[in-house]
This record gives sequence, C-alpha cells and structure tokens, in this order.
Amino acid sequence: MKRTVTLSLLAATLLITGPFITGTQTVFAEESLDGAGNIQFTGNYESRGIKDPEHPDDIVDAGESPSTSGKLRIDFVPQFNFTGRNKISDKDMTYSVNAQLFHGATEARGNFIQISDYRGGAIGWTLQLKQETQFQNTKTSNNQLNGAVLSLDKSWTNSTVDNAYAPVVSGDIIRLENIGETYNLAEAKQGTGAGTWSISFGGSSDNPLGRENTLKPKVDADGKPMLDANFENKQMQENSAITLSIPGTTKKDPVPYTTVLTWTLAELP
Repeated sequence: MKRTVTLSLLAATLLITGPFITGTQTVFAEESLDGAGNIQFTGNYESRGIKDPEHPDDIVDAGESPSTSGKLRIDFVPQFNFTGRNKISDKDMTYSVNAQLFHGATEARGNFIQISDYRGGAIGWTLQLKQETQFQNTKTSNNQLNGAVLSLDKSWTNSTVDNAYAPVVSGDIIRLENIGETYNLAEAKQGTGAGTWSISFGGSSDNPLGRENTLKPKVDADGKPMLDANFENKQMQENSAITLSIPGTTKKDPVPYTTVLTWTLAELP
C-alpha cells in the first residue's frame, strides 16, 4: 500500500532592494507497506526531536518546519531564504542562502534535512528534490526569472548510528537546471539508512568531522550585522553551499517571485 503525505510552507526568500523572491515548498513522503491495505504501527518510532546535524547527540530547536509521520518520515526540511545586500543588477549574480539558525545556544549550521527510518530491517529509501516552476510572479510584466538556478553542494550525512550504515549522497553539485526534473539527494541502499540521519549542505567551523566551513556572518550595506528577529536577534550567517544564480540578462522587477520545491521520500522497491 502506498501512502503520500503533502505539506507546504513559504520556503525561499531572495531580498532584492526591498521586495523579495519567495518559494513555496512541498514535502511528499511515500511508504510502501505489505498487507491487504492495512497499516499496523508497532515499536518505538515516535519523533525523537530534531538533532544538531553536527552534534547528533544533542536535540535542538530549529523552528517550525513541515514534517511527515510514520516509521519512514521526513522530520525536518530547510527553508531557503536569501537576504542581504542584494540589488537588482545587469550582471550575473549568485546569492548564498541564509544558514540554519536555532533557538537557544546552538550556533548556525549548514542547511539540512532530517530523515528517520524505524521500519526495521533497513529496507532502504531515496530522497529526491524537484523544482516545479521557475521563480515567477504573474502580477508583474517581467513575470519569470528566466535562467535562475538553485544549486546544492557539499552534501554529507551524520547520525548517532555508525557511519558504515550511512546513506549515500552526491559528491557533485546538484543544479536544479531542468524545471520539473527530479534530482536524487540521497539514497540509503538495503542494509543502510536505519535510524535518524541528517543530510547537510555545507557546515560550520564547529564541525567535528572536519568538513569545510561554508558559513560567514551577514552584514548590511553599512557593514553592520544583520539580525534575525525569529531567532532572538542572532546574527544571520550565509551558507555558500546553497546558492541561487541569476543571469544579468534576466529582466526582473522589484516584486516577490515564487517557486515550488517538492521533496519526496520513498521506500526502495
């Protein structure tokens, strides 16, 4: 039996001279279960909280996020927010995403997804991402950001589970160049991926696994720290592992532009 769960939230924001580009994000979780259309839940697979992707023994508060439920689930997905000293330009521009902030004492991290698999047997799963539409705004004359490309790089996994059982992530940059095409972010082959795993893009200087530091503080046009009121006015950090590139030839208006991102978690056949 196939089960699909869908949730949406405002997920990606590029601030350009006041107005901003936003993206709506959708999460799909698919779980294939044996039997005659019946689901029986047993065992201890309830949510165990969001874990620090760099120190997975620690539970953190990363703010609100869509999630799915069940034994195979998405616990957390990142919001792709792009804010800073971004101005409309006739030059090719690349914008780095805001790094993940947390409530409490936890420092900024690379943007991450958290997956949990408590089905038993380490059956395997895949995590995929698709951009449904180009960034667009139907209420303005230049209603689409032609050529804009989201890119995800420097992916890695972490867990309290032994790394020998880690899902496999791409070693290449994932460029969402083809709108509507599905891209694989991670695959847990049979025998791997059980338990709770984070899949991060980039990392902080606090990373105990020696991953490259891709974060740096964000400042405004006057060189002053940019603060995030949603996280106790902590200074924003930018993460160069996730970027949005826009050609200089792309015509843009000072309005919000929106796209839809679809996250899919599916059990391997």
